[in-house]
Amino acid sequence: MKQRILMAALLMSTSAASDAAETIKEKSSMQAEQTLSARQQAIAPIGAFAATGDMAGLHAALDHGLDAGLSIGDCKEILVQLYAYAGFPRSLNALGELMKVLEERKQRGIADPQGRLPAPVPSGDAMLALGTANQTRLVGAPVQGPVFEFAPAIDQFLKTHLFGDIFSRDNLDWQSRELATVAALAAMSGTEAQLLSHLRVSLNVGLTPQQLKQFIQVLAVKVDAVAAQRALAALGKTS
Repeated sequence: MKQRILMAALLMSTSAASDAAETIKEKSSMQAEQTLSARQQAIAPIGAFAATGDMAGLHAALDHGLDAGLSIGDCKEILVQLYAYAGFPRSLNALGELMKVLEERKQRGIADPQGRLPAPVPSGDAMLALGTANQTRLVGAPVQGPVFEFAPAIDQFLKTHLFGDIFSRDNLDWQSRELATVAALAAMSGTEAQLLSHLRVSLNVGLTPQQLKQFIQVLAVKVDAVAAQRALAALGKTS
């Protein structure tokens, strides 16, 4: 009788320990999912410094980003995309700075991975349709508004070029594209409405509020408190 009781107690103890271990495993998995990777965190200063034209800050951020797991193609794609938000001059200067960083790393014997090339994308009316679909998926609903009725050309440019040509390129995932955009818009003044919009898009593409708060903390530490404050204020308006 005692043996049966002891055996039952042992089985219950083993089962409880197994359940506890499984719970810990699930919590660890959830925590990992709620945490940005080092690669994702490295996008914050790259996007911010590229947008503001801080070449010294960008130089260090690119060097760190490559160490953190960004490929050469990732960095190029981030800097190319940012021309849509910060303008061609900032994007061109940033790409020139990336070339300097890569040459220095090459001289140090570092062979950075090139990254993947984008798949071909359609053109003409097919691109407009694809861009419209991308925009709707990113935003969560068809995009309309008085400004697009007032200036239909900007609506077509957004759909065919930004959400078509750029967001259809599959060599950089949408979460990374949104993190770069959020960083750039947070670093610039006068773009609060767009910052709010892209934080909402960030949530739509699967980033969590906790991850975005972590990203904002990276901005505070690696960039400046003002950029972080803009982003945090906008994030508070997303719910």
